[in-house]
Amino acid sequence: MSSATQQPVITTRELTKEYRRQEYHVYALRDASIEIHQGEFVALMGPSGSGKSTLLHLIAAMDRPTGGEIIVLGHDLRSLSESEVARWRNAHIGFIFQSFNLIPVLTALENVELPLKLTRLSRRERLDHARRALELVGLGDRLSHTPRQMSGGQEQRVAIARALVTDPDLILADEPTGNLDANSAKDVLHLLTRLNQEFGKTVVMVTHDPHAARTAGHVRYLEKGRLLPNGEVPEDWAPIHA
Repeated sequence: MSSATQQPVITTRELTKEYRRQEYHVYALRDASIEIHQGEFVALMGPSGSGKSTLLHLIAAMDRPTGGEIIVLGHDLRSLSESEVARWRNAHIGFIFQSFNLIPVLTALENVELPLKLTRLSRRERLDHARRALELVGLGDRLSHTPRQMSGGQEQRVAIARALVTDPDLILADEPTGNLDANSAKDVLHLLTRLNQEFGKTVVMVTHDPHAARTAGHVRYLEKGRLLPNGEVPEDWAPIHA
């Protein structure tokens, strides 16, 4: 694992996400405080509904907190306007979805090119960047294939290439192996590890799978909307690195 510096790139303090429906208040996340440093690979673990994906979406500025502080890459995300958030996210965040989120009618090359359309690069430059990203994930021979012509593992690698193409500071992965068979999942986890170790990318991965979490250097657990203190594990969960 690449050695992390002491400078935190993600800091949250008592971060809360509350949903209100008439008289009912539901806390998806409550009072979560965490620091993640440059070059770390952190897994967020917990059962469905524990708040791990909510925390990841808040870090990516894909959702807004209802309380607390969140500082990512030196920016107070709560102070940014919607247009500022969109520009910030495109410049700094590479997000990998469990369901791939590829556009079916576009080729792999065209899917990976999409984030670059918000930049000032020419079409030729965009395609060159997209081609290199696909080569990095081992899909240089699948440039013209559409999602339906690829396996699930290949689709996820296209999604990873799309997340990488802007050279983001943070790679955020939400259950990246959740829809994959064991061999494809192993390939994706190897790729995330490589991005962390060889390229120094900070990676935050949500997972409920202990096998996936073992690839991370740090594991934090969430339970019922609460982030447990560092080193604390729910009673019914076996320690990952035991």
